Amino acid sequence: MKAVLKTAALGFAAATFMIGGAHAQSGSVGKAVGGYTFDDAAKEAPDTKNFHSNDGVLTFAIVTHTAGNGFFDPVYVGALAAANMIGAKVLLLGSESPVDDPAREIEILNQIIQDPTLDGLIMTTPQVGAYNDIVKAAMDAGIPVATTNSFDGTILNRSGISHTGQDASAAAIAGEALVACLMDKGVSGGTIVLPNSTAMGNVEVNNRVTAAYGAIVAGLKAAGKLDAFKVDAGPEGVGVDADPNDPVAAIVSLFESRGDVVGAFAGNNVFTPALAKAVAQTGMTGKICAYGFDLGPAQQEAIASGDLTGSLGQQPFLQGFWPVMQLYLQIDRGISAANLDTRAQLVTKDSVGNVGKRFEN
Repeated sequence: MKAVLKTAALGFAAATFMIGGAHAQSGSVGKAVGGYTFDDAAKEAPDTKNFHSNDGVLTFAIVTHTAGNGFFDPVYVGALAAANMIGAKVLLLGSESPVDDPAREIEILNQIIQDPTLDGLIMTTPQVGAYNDIVKAAMDAGIPVATTNSFDGTILNRSGISHTGQDASAAAIAGEALVACLMDKGVSGGTIVLPNSTAMGNVEVNNRVTAAYGAIVAGLKAAGKLDAFKVDAGPEGVGVDADPNDPVAAIVSLFESRGDVVGAFAGNNVFTPALAKAVAQTGMTGKICAYGFDLGPAQQEAIASGDLTGSLGQQPFLQGFWPVMQLYLQIDRGISAANLDTRAQLVTKDSVGNVGKRFEN
């Protein structure tokens, strides 16, 4: 009798489980309200692979203004990863120079736009106003364009061209981290400096400094500590003027002239490594909350040594991945150009060992 009851109980439990499992799936949606199935709708359009070049494969080109210093390596990886996902081909192109070389980039762009196999073009636009002829040639040929990394707000058909890149407001993340660092250290007051050089003419960097400055002031105010600190970003909030030709000496001089510097932020690849060297030279390693920009080898080494508390990356993998996907969506789905703000990745000593493990930085 006990065996029968046990068997019956097991059968009831199994039935209950099956009913429960079926009930868990009761919210499944099998087809659209319009009648079509989602499986069919999710398939690539039959004519997509023959877009423009009509050769059975989508071919995109990505062209940058400096392929020689490694910054754009993750961008190329992201572009290739996206192309592999959609079965497309991507040409990885760029100036061979280790420094910005928009003239060489434009030369490459003028060559690639003539390629009859090209179905989509991705380019960086560091030299404002220099790319309209290329965009016009692409439009005339029916080739969609996407821009990435650097932003040209004046480019021809700007509203119809997607842009993937980091908005300068992301620097606020470093400003917030700097305040948190000061509070964690129990720092009761002092000067926070934000060195920069407006003579470089880089509006994006100026805006980063302004964003970091605003976040530092807001953070200290929220903590009830603003009156105890002097936050110096110059008279216009775009940075304390420092010599870009000798940035280390300029920052050391800045530290020495203030005498009570407890925090600092640098907004680009010129002043960030210099900030780290200045911290080391003045014996302030571990005593100051120092944050910077980009995640090149110099920044990573400085974070690991403690000369930099942290630095912000632009998440460049996304700057290659999304433009390829955006062009594909425009071709296959007729989706309008959509911008992507890559924000920022804050890297500190705890996380610097993970940088680049999946080629993302």
